[in-house]
Amino acid sequence: MTIPVICLAGPTAAGKSATTLALAQRWPIEIVIVDSATIYRGMDIGTAKPSAAEQAIAPHHLLDIRDPAESYSAAEFQRDAAALIQAITARGNIPLLCGGTMLYYKALREGLNELPAADPVIRAQIDGEAQESGWPELHRQLAGFDPATAARLAPNDSQRLQRAIEIYRVSGRPMSSWLADARPKQDNSLEFITVSLEPSDRLALHARIAQRYQAMMEQGLLQEVQALHQRPDLHTGLPSVRCVGYRQLWDYLDGKQDKRQAIEQAIAATRQLAKRQLTWLRSQPDRHIIDCLAPDAARQAVDKIAQFWPDRPLVTPR
Repeated sequence: MTIPVICLAGPTAAGKSATTLALAQRWPIEIVIVDSATIYRGMDIGTAKPSAAEQAIAPHHLLDIRDPAESYSAAEFQRDAAALIQAITARGNIPLLCGGTMLYYKALREGLNELPAADPVIRAQIDGEAQESGWPELHRQLAGFDPATAARLAPNDSQRLQRAIEIYRVSGRPMSSWLADARPKQDNSLEFITVSLEPSDRLALHARIAQRYQAMMEQGLLQEVQALHQRPDLHTGLPSVRCVGYRQLWDYLDGKQDKRQAIEQAIAATRQLAKRQLTWLRSQPDRHIIDCLAPDAARQAVDKIAQFWPDRPLVTPR
């Protein structure tokens, strides 16, 4: 017997949170957050983390589960999300996956390749080299021993470049070779129903991204990053600090650029993130597309999901 799981996906600023709350008013759902940034405590504004009032509407899982000095892998998400789906279903509720970290979706839906474990010492060495010569130079080096991986990574994609170089230095084999040999382990007990919030006009989404980041700045995002920057145990080699919108302000606080440049680069990086998210979504042929720019996008999503649960009871007052 398969367990039906709703996946509410979409690029950043597509309105996933508002749609989630509309679903929570219709069905007894529990939300499993699919986001590699909202897992960190103290990173609330820049991650658009659900407010306390929003979290009170329906249970939210995998929020604030790590300190920014810690890491959290796709394999850990796969394990945690699978366990949560079983527990939520056992309680008679509907598991809803919601977020924009497509690697996490991929890990749960398709399984993961078996790759070498992370090595903190080698990662620190790579970060030091990047500080000296820049990530584009490390990208050039990667092309020398793993051209296939280099071809699919951007020269400034620090997190993925670091991992690809790390794998080669740990094992002596390029990442592309590992991926070709390993076969992901899939969980066939889950049936994924994907509703994808996608823009009919990408420029309109770009404008929404810019407006949202400016609003975050007005809400105190810079002060939030300053509090992190003052911690001696945090640095640019950590996934938390490399989060889009945080790394750019971190560079401003380090004196590498002025505030205006940092904001412009953060907005540009967020748009690039949205582009990558949409590229992955379009590779999923079974998704049900809702125009996220439509004024009734949340209602459309509710109506679409209702097609799969015509007999499910409505939510009872909490």
